[in-house]
Amino acid sequence: MAVDSALSSPLGPPACEKDAKALQFIEETTRNADTVQETVLAEILSRNAEVEYLKRFKLDGATDRETFKSKLPMITYEDLQCEIQRIANGDRSPILSAHPISEFLTSSGTSAGERKLMPTIQEELDRRQLLYSLLMPVMNLYVPGLDKGKGLYFLFVKSETKTPGGLLARPVLTSYYKSAHFKARLYDPFMVYTSPNETILCADSFQSMYSQMLCGLLERQQVLRLGAVFASGLLRAIRFLQLHWQTLADDIETGALNQRIADPIIRDCIRKILKPDRELAEFIRNECSKENWEGIITRIWANSKYLDVIVTGAMAQYIPTLDYYSGGLPLACTMYASSECYFGLNLNPMCKPSEVSYTIMPNMAYFEFLPQESSSAGLTRDPPPKLVDLADVEVGKEYELVITTYAGLYRYRVGDILRVTGFHNSAPQFHFVRRKNVLLSIDSDKTDEAELQAAVQNASQLLREFNASVVEYTSYADTKTIPGHYVICWELLVKDSANSPTKEVLNQCCLAMEESLNSVYRQGRVADNSIGPLEIRVVRNGTFEELMDYAISRGASINQYKVPRCVNFTPIVELLDSRAISAHLSPTLPHWTPERRR
Repeated sequence: MAVDSALSSPLGPPACEKDAKALQFIEETTRNADTVQETVLAEILSRNAEVEYLKRFKLDGATDRETFKSKLPMITYEDLQCEIQRIANGDRSPILSAHPISEFLTSSGTSAGERKLMPTIQEELDRRQLLYSLLMPVMNLYVPGLDKGKGLYFLFVKSETKTPGGLLARPVLTSYYKSAHFKARLYDPFMVYTSPNETILCADSFQSMYSQMLCGLLERQQVLRLGAVFASGLLRAIRFLQLHWQTLADDIETGALNQRIADPIIRDCIRKILKPDRELAEFIRNECSKENWEGIITRIWANSKYLDVIVTGAMAQYIPTLDYYSGGLPLACTMYASSECYFGLNLNPMCKPSEVSYTIMPNMAYFEFLPQESSSAGLTRDPPPKLVDLADVEVGKEYELVITTYAGLYRYRVGDILRVTGFHNSAPQFHFVRRKNVLLSIDSDKTDEAELQAAVQNASQLLREFNASVVEYTSYADTKTIPGHYVICWELLVKDSANSPTKEVLNQCCLAMEESLNSVYRQGRVADNSIGPLEIRVVRNGTFEELMDYAISRGASINQYKVPRCVNFTPIVELLDSRAISAHLSPTLPHWTPERRR
C-alpha cells in the first residue's frame, strides 16, 4: 500500500497508512509532552471537582498544577483503603471519580495478604486500547513482513470475584481479554493470533494451555513471533510442551482432540481446525523426543523472528533460559503497564534487554516523579514532598513513579523505581529498575522482606519440639527450574544432635512458609502453575560468617554489614549452594481459593 508522504514519521517509514497515523500520533503527543500533561491534569480535576476525595482538600474547582501540588498529599494504597472498601461495598456516590467505577482491577501487589483493588472506569478500556494500537506500528519499523503470518501468544484469563456491592474484581488483562475491545476487535493483518479467542477465554489453565499449544503446532509454519505477558509465562509453555508433546502429537496424527479437553466450547472450536496430519505428528515426535532441547523454539517454529515478552525487572533472570530454548532470538519488550495505569511503550523494541527504555505517553495520566533521595520522605500532608513533572526529570537520575488518573487515583505512589535514559522529543524515556521493597518474584508474585521474615518465623515454630531454631537465613529466586521457585537458605542451631529436625518436619516447614505468603503467590502455586514448590536448603554452620567475610573482602563495612535477605550475585549463590547439607521441598500445595471480598 502506498503511504502518503505527508504522514511519514521521524521514527521511520511506516508499513501502511494506518501505521503512519499511529506514528504521527506518537510524534505529536511526545513533542508537546508538558502541554499534554497540563491538559490531562486539568481534565481530571475539572471532571472530578465534586468528588468527595478532592473536596476534602478544598481545591475549590482549581485545575492548575500549583494548587494541585500545594493541597493534595502523596498517598499509598493504605491511605485509600477506606474509600475503596466503601465502593466495594456498594456506595455509588462520587467518592473518587465522577464517572461510575465500572470494576476493580486486582493488582499483583498485596495489602494485608490480599490483592489490591484498583478502581477503574469504562473509558479506561479505550485508553488502554489506544496504547495497544501503537505497538505493532512501532514493531513494523523494525521487523518487516509481520502481516504475512501469525503470532503464537500464550494468553490466559484468571479468576475473578465480585465485591459485596456487586462490582467485578479481576486482573487487568482478564478484564481486557473479556472486553469487546479484544473479543470483537477489527481484523488487522499485523495482529492475527494462532490462538482462537475461545482458547484464551477458557478459565481452566490446563485446557487453555493445551489448546493454545495445539493450535500453535498446527500452524507452526505461519508463526512469525511467539509471546506471553512475562518471560516466565513463555517458559512455562515450553515446559508444558516437554510434558505433553506425545499427547499433542497423537491428537495431530488422529485429528481427534484428547478427552481431557472437556470444555465444549473449546472442543467445538478445535474440531473446525484439527485434521489428521501424520507428517506433522512425526515431526513433533522427532524434535521433542531429543534429549537436547536447545533451540527448540526455532526448531519447531522455524519462521519465528522474535519473542514478545517482558524481560525487564525481575523477569531479567529468565533471559539465559529464553536464549537457550530460542537459539538466541531477539527479545522484544513492547510496553509498560500496570493495574493502576498503562504508562508507555518501547520505541526501540528490538534493543538488548539491558537497554530497554519505555517512553511515557503523556496522554495516559498525569505523571510525577519522586527523586530517590526523597523516596523516604514521609507521606505527611504538610508540606508535600517535592515531586518532579514529567518534562523536568533528569537523565541518569532515579525516581519513584507517582500518578494521577482519570479513574480516581490522586498522587498515588505506584512503587516502581525508574531511571531516566533519555528523551523522545520532550517525553522522557525510562529504564525499569525494580519494584520498591520487593525481595522475591518468580511470576506476578511480589514478596517483600517483612513477609519473608514472617513466613520464616511461622515455619520455625515447627522446630521447637526439637529444641532447634533458625540462626540466619537468606533467599533467592531459582529460575533454572520451570516453573521457577523460591529457595530459602537456613542455618540452624540444633542443641541436641541426637534430636535433629527430621526430613519430614523440614518439608512441612516449606509448606508452612508457603501458607504464610500472600494470595498472589499461592494462586501462582495452586491455580496458575507459575511457581514451583518452595525449597529450604539447610546450610552448614558458619556459612553466614563466610558470607560476611566475602562481603567484607569486596569492600563492605564490618560495622554496617547486615545479612542480605535476598541474594542474586552468582558467586554468593554458588557459595550458599556449595554449603548446603540438605534440601527440602514443600510436600503439597498451599491452601488457596479465589478471594472473597468482605
